[in-house]
Amino acid sequence: MMLSEARLWRPMGILCVAVAVGLLTGFLHGQDDMSDAFRGESLAGWTTLDGGPIRSGWEASGGEIRLNRSMSRGGHIITASEFGDFDLSFEWKVAARGNSGLKYRVRPYGNQTLGLEYQICDEPEGRPVTRKSAGALYDLYEPAAERLLKPAGEWNTARIVDRGNRIEHWLNGDLIVTATVGDDEWQRRIGASKFADDEKFGENRTGRIMLTDHGSDVAYRNFVLRLVKE
Repeated sequence: MMLSEARLWRPMGILCVAVAVGLLTGFLHGQDDMSDAFRGESLAGWTTLDGGPIRSGWEASGGEIRLNRSMSRGGHIITASEFGDFDLSFEWKVAARGNSGLKYRVRPYGNQTLGLEYQICDEPEGRPVTRKSAGALYDLYEPAAERLLKPAGEWNTARIVDRGNRIEHWLNGDLIVTATVGDDEWQRRIGASKFADDEKFGENRTGRIMLTDHGSDVAYRNFVLRLVKE
C-alpha cells in the first residue's frame, strides 16, 4: 500500500484512518521507534553499524531521509530491529553519476556487515544492463532490460518483496528482478559473485535494513513496510 492509497481512505472516516495507523505500527514489530525510522522526521530507529548514534551526514525531516555528502561522510546506517517476510515500498533519488543502495537481510559475515542489495544509481543513457544496474539485486541478478529509470534528481518508486525464498525487485511499477534464494540458479550466481566466500550469503530469513553511503547524495521518502506471511 502506497501512502497515496492511504490518503484515499480519508473520506471513509476516522475508523479507516485508525485502522491504517494501527496496521502500520503493527507491521513494525510493535517497535515505536521503528515507526519513527520510516517516517522521515527523525533518525530514531537507525544506528551506525557499531550501534552508535548517527552524528553526521544523514538527516531526516519533511518526510525524507537524506545523505548529504557536503556535510561529511555519514557511513552506512542500519535499523535497530530485524525484519523478515516483508513488502517494502519507497521512493528514492540520487545525485548525478551517484551510487547507493538499500540492503536487507543484513547480518554480520565475519568482520563485515552484509546483505542483499537493491541497487540505486544514476546511469548514462545507453549503458548496458548488468548486475550492478539500478534496481538490480546487486552483483547477483540483473534487472529487466526494459525498465523505466528516471534521471538523477528525480524520484523513482521502488518495491522489494522478500517472502520466504522468493525475492522481487520492482522499479516504477514494473517487476524487474525475481530470484529464488537457495535454488540452483541462485547458487550458480552466488559462486560467480563477490559473495562466493560468504557462507550461505543471503539465506537468512530475517535481518536488518541498511541505507548505504557509497559517496553520493541520496534521498528516500514514502517508506511503507508491510510484514507478510507465506
